[in-house]
Amino acid sequence: MKKIVVIGGGHGQSTILKGIKEIEDVAISAIVTVADDGGSTGRIRSLYNIPAMGDIRNVLLALRTKDNFISDLLAYRFSSALYSDDFDIIGHNLGNLMMTALTDTEGSFLKAITTLKEALGVKAEIIPSSLDIITLYAKMDDDTIVKGEANIPSYNHHIKKVFYDKEPEATDSAIKAILDADLLVYGIGSVYTSIIPNIIIPKIKEAIAKTKAYKVYFANCMTQNNETFDYDLKDHVEAMMEHGAKIDLVVKHDDVIPSAIKERYLLENSIEVIDHHDLDIEVMPYDLLDFSRNLVRHDPYKIKAVTEKIIKERL
Repeated sequence: MKKIVVIGGGHGQSTILKGIKEIEDVAISAIVTVADDGGSTGRIRSLYNIPAMGDIRNVLLALRTKDNFISDLLAYRFSSALYSDDFDIIGHNLGNLMMTALTDTEGSFLKAITTLKEALGVKAEIIPSSLDIITLYAKMDDDTIVKGEANIPSYNHHIKKVFYDKEPEATDSAIKAILDADLLVYGIGSVYTSIIPNIIIPKIKEAIAKTKAYKVYFANCMTQNNETFDYDLKDHVEAMMEHGAKIDLVVKHDDVIPSAIKERYLLENSIEVIDHHDLDIEVMPYDLLDFSRNLVRHDPYKIKAVTEKIIKERL
């Protein structure tokens, strides 16, 4: 049985996990960032001094094998129609509130995750990269320092590096999973605010350098406004490696994105990530995308197919 570790956060990591959970004879571990400080997650983190749980909630939903009322509740978000002066729950995700309550009743954040795993029939390991309450910072190309994961993408300058306000402790289970892995997967998602926040935790960076796992980066297909607007494929890869990632193979889309969709994304300052064929690392083009909702999205089942190919040919 091959051991696969997926490092990331946000919807991109969940997309990968939706696909690879369907592969037979693999053991999956998801190492998830806890640096998010925006929205419902940030509000709860500030009030209760617990690690950010929003990305972990999304991973739980992606890996579930049971669809029941628990999965519906985890995905529910309170709307403005429920606002009152005495009970402000606008924008809160019920899953975040449930994880907060379980952290209290079960006695720890890790036990809360275990309880929800059992309720959803999740067979994979879901591992916070750290249990510390950590704040992500970015140093921009004009030397401005931006505080907070939620604020970084809103600053219209190139990012030189991201870092923490203090040195976080990695979870022991994250270190062990990386060292024991056969395949280490980064992505998909925000390079500076979803993937790299895991990598720059010192003990995780050390484990990545030591592991014998084959290391694959699933590249983004579109840039992100401000954060990576004019980045090509090489820029994405170099940003990862400058922060401590080791990469053996880059998997990128070779789909033709419809021009109408490109024009729509351009209105949001997002363009296609272009491969100029100037990387020293091997690049594997593959049919990866789904345009069914007039959006550019990675298809979980195409992710499954290419991952199976990598396991068969490279491991």
